Amino acid sequence: MSDAPDSPRWIAYSFAVLCVVPHPHLGTAIPVGVILHARTAQFIGIRVLTDPAELAARAPGVDVELLCRYLDGLRAVAEGASDAGPVALLPTSERFHWLTAPRSDVLQTGRVHSGLTEEPAAELERLFTGYVG
Repeated sequence: MSDAPDSPRWIAYSFAVLCVVPHPHLGTAIPVGVILHARTAQFIGIRVLTDPAELAARAPGVDVELLCRYLDGLRAVAEGASDAGPVALLPTSERFHWLTAPRSDVLQTGRVHSGLTEEPAAELERLFTGYVG
């Protein structure tokens, strides 16, 4: 990486795809969001499906109202909302690790992957489009 003023500044990031697992015992996962963390940029972002009709079409039989509340709660933690509980007040790295911790629930994250980007927010949008559509 060059230090020239016009060279790109690459930022390392980690991300995970957020999935709905309607029947955890079967393991079928339906992607509904992406969580991205760039530690050196102090960035954490989450992008999730918010349209109840789209969620119902992708995950038939799931309580969509409850799912939307769960997704809103995860988004509030990622954004560090003051009313989202003590986890939301933690540093970005700790919030990311909490959000991506393995769980046996209807809402789960896949494996954490890494990459390089010049702009974490734009990368989050690109990943969301690629994995969730």
